[in-house]
Amino acid sequence: MSLVLDPTAQDLLFREAHTANAFTDEPVTDEQVQAIYDLVKFGPTAFNQTPLRVTLVRSPEARERLVKHMAEGNQEKTATAPLVAILSADNEFHEELPALFPAFPQAKDLFFSERPARESAARMNAALQAAYFIVGVRAAGLAAGPMTGFDHEGVQKEFLDDDHTPLMVVNIGKPGEGASYPRSPRLAYDEVVTTV
Repeated sequence: MSLVLDPTAQDLLFREAHTANAFTDEPVTDEQVQAIYDLVKFGPTAFNQTPLRVTLVRSPEARERLVKHMAEGNQEKTATAPLVAILSADNEFHEELPALFPAFPQAKDLFFSERPARESAARMNAALQAAYFIVGVRAAGLAAGPMTGFDHEGVQKEFLDDDHTPLMVVNIGKPGEGASYPRSPRLAYDEVVTTV
């Protein structure tokens, strides 16, 4: 059975896409990032939560501040990528719920009045949105290099505040020479899917 999405688009988003470790010097524009967000904002989350926050690191000074918090193996590629985004979870996302989920505006207070519940929901749903963001980068004809190897506390203090939890740093651009490793194996259907 074939999927509805054209095979060329399937290749672009999944089969031929790789995590990029090197990029060309072609810039990534704000218009491209807005087009990516305007597509991926429609990805489903619980109660239509929108906890993902994207911090674009564009200035040389900000890039230098970020690179010092990256794991050693991630520093050079972060220093040279055309664009770097810090993806974080807004732990106060619930304030927007009455507008974003008008069918059940009381969800804000009923489910998310306590900080631990908000942090858990923010992390899970922002992670979903971060995955959509990566697929959106691919849909734009760009490559993404998502990384979790960094000093999370340092990045939070340097770029965010106590209400935002950093999830990942993503390098974005056109893949360059030697951008990716050969495709690694994946688990087969029967190793993952169980029917009960």
